[in-house]
Amino acid sequence: MKPFKTLFIFLFLVIASASYGQANAIDKYFKQYVDDERFSVVYIGPKLFEILGQFKVDGIDVDDDEAEAFLDVAKDTKGLRILTSKESSRSFYEEAKQKINTSEYEVLMTVRNNQEKKETEFFVREENNVIKELFLLSGGPNDFTMMSFIGNLNLRKISNLAKTMEENKN
Repeated sequence: MKPFKTLFIFLFLVIASASYGQANAIDKYFKQYVDDERFSVVYIGPKLFEILGQFKVDGIDVDDDEAEAFLDVAKDTKGLRILTSKESSRSFYEEAKQKINTSEYEVLMTVRNNQEKKETEFFVREENNVIKELFLLSGGPNDFTMMSFIGNLNLRKISNLAKTMEENKN
């Protein structure tokens, strides 16, 4: 369970630290480049998250609090999509900004490095006080990243996972 758990906790932390009308634009952008050799692609579909969520439901013995907290978050997750490229990265970033209506999201954080000419934005889309998507868009002269994490993301559960991981780190 340890390598399996570590891989998925790492993926979740990358996403958490970086969150359907709008998803259609993201889906189209993703589909446009998913087979393009200039891009590296990660897609984790809803079935994998469903399987992970079943570990807890089916009574599989979870060996520690950290794994249990992760599985609690995973069961509400519907998908993860990541696109990255080192080629034409600034133009891909500008294209994504034009095609994806980020005004439907709330900005969580913007990081701009003028020396490196790099910009990173973290967004969240919320419906009825439930976070439906965490979205990251980053671009500079040497890299482009778009990441979309979709589900019914409960901040209490995410906070519990972060707290548990911090406690286990010490």
